Amino acid sequence: MEKVLDDILPIMDVEHDCILSKQGDVTVVFKADLPEIFTLSDQEYEAFHQAWIKAIKLLPKFSVFHKQDWFLESSHKPDFTKEDTSFLSRASERFFNERPFLAHTCYIMLTKKPEGRKTASSMFSSLLRKSIVPEETLRPQMLQDFLDSTGQFKRIMEDSGFVKLTRLREKELRSHSRKMGLVEQYCYLSEQNDSFLMGDIVFDEAMRVGDKYCQLYTLGDAVDLPALCGSRINYDKYSTDKTKFSVGFASTLGQLLPCNHIYNQYIFIEDAQKTIQKLESKRLRLQSLSAYSRENLIARDATNDFLNEAISQQRLPVKAHFNVLVWTDNKEELKDLKNMVSSALAQMDAVAKQETIGAPQIFWAGIPGMPQTSR
Repeated sequence: MEKVLDDILPIMDVEHDCILSKQGDVTVVFKADLPEIFTLSDQEYEAFHQAWIKAIKLLPKFSVFHKQDWFLESSHKPDFTKEDTSFLSRASERFFNERPFLAHTCYIMLTKKPEGRKTASSMFSSLLRKSIVPEETLRPQMLQDFLDSTGQFKRIMEDSGFVKLTRLREKELRSHSRKMGLVEQYCYLSEQNDSFLMGDIVFDEAMRVGDKYCQLYTLGDAVDLPALCGSRINYDKYSTDKTKFSVGFASTLGQLLPCNHIYNQYIFIEDAQKTIQKLESKRLRLQSLSAYSRENLIARDATNDFLNEAISQQRLPVKAHFNVLVWTDNKEELKDLKNMVSSALAQMDAVAKQETIGAPQIFWAGIPGMPQTSR
């Protein structure tokens, strides 16, 4: 059954340089200029990691941090029309003419969800409320408080000296007659946001967006995650026995993955106090059941260790989700893409799951301004 995307798109409008969803979510979008790969040391990677932690802790509860990295195959296009270039500059441009490379674009989307929003069911419907729009969304102070938090987030990240954030305004977020906006650019996996070319989105036997064949891989299960995570990892190709060359922990899913792909990272910030209370209740329940099963005993100790670390070191309990969307114009290359992603995750000591049944929901959740549907 075919549906028109405009009729089911969960985005309502763009107002005050923010993306508004039909469920009352407000999203602020930044374009990030990140450090180049192979340019940071061990200490700089750790300092950059701590800057992310400090910035995310400033976000209010019931907010979502969504980092979306685009990696698109491209080729160098020099400008030979310049007259003030030297002989060496022109020789360099001729040497790198049409050389392939992976173009990287990073978007950081901060979403504020209304507090106490209940999911629709047979027991609860939006038609039974006095107002379909959440009450918190109607308060102007809520938007101002959230914008203040995003401003603090931007200041902390830029003060670290590793990143520059540029907020996207209404003209970059909206679509125009001859130019795609940010939402349409994701929905159609457009490689050039200056041309408007629409295509069908199909989720039958395989996932297709226009003439692009797509595959989606997730890192959503804790069992499949690496045993140890950190801010950096050794890059074996440039490392020796005496010197260790560092790259980012997830760089194998970034510039080191040589294909068209999008790497999505979600962090859901809930009410930390209620989360700790739920874990305390779970620990007590496992304590009473620990005498009947060794698995319950191990789970009780793990929950107890998590609570001790969260309270003693002021950790913020959050929920997270990670996925990689790869695509190609040639259907025969899908097997090669699968091997690339599996190899990249194996270098992180992680196991990927190829999504087939849940691919539509996860793809839909990647739309800018709609990260809450990925839960």
